[in-house]
Amino acid sequence: MNPILSTGLLIGLLCGAWTFVMGFTGWYKDPALANVLFIGVAMAIEIVGLIWGLRKTATLGRAYGGQILAGTMMAIVAGVIIIAASLLFTTFVFPNYFSDIEQAYRVALQRQGKTDAEIAAVIQASAASATPMAQAMSGFIGTLVTGIIASAIIGVFVRSHRAGSPMPSTSH
Repeated sequence: MNPILSTGLLIGLLCGAWTFVMGFTGWYKDPALANVLFIGVAMAIEIVGLIWGLRKTATLGRAYGGQILAGTMMAIVAGVIIIAASLLFTTFVFPNYFSDIEQAYRVALQRQGKTDAEIAAVIQASAASATPMAQAMSGFIGTLVTGIIASAIIGVFVRSHRAGSPMPSTSH
């Protein structure tokens, strides 16, 4: 299978699976854990996946610009899967996701000593992004931006490594 497609599928499926792990464990309801685990683990999955995929595309002779393009395409493939997983997650499997998040956020703000009016203002300000499609598109955009930036950085090291010495074989 094409390394761009296989890497994009791998990243998308693993990030999608991680979303469901967050759901079934209930970790998404903990504001302290949610951002670190959702974003941090998903970024780590994507970066490790990009390293793996860009090593494969480097063996095909892609120059630096080609590596950035390959990583961007991997991120787009992953992002499309992430959109589907996110929509499935927030509309069918966890239909109360947004109300659960709002409630957890309210409790966290109350613990910080915010007034009811301040809490209502904060909740209202975040209401526009509290829809299944907005959430899914945020995941896609985050995946795409991370993919472009990480590919630009990884491409330097993959190309430098390849130029300095033979790349280890990744097909076992």
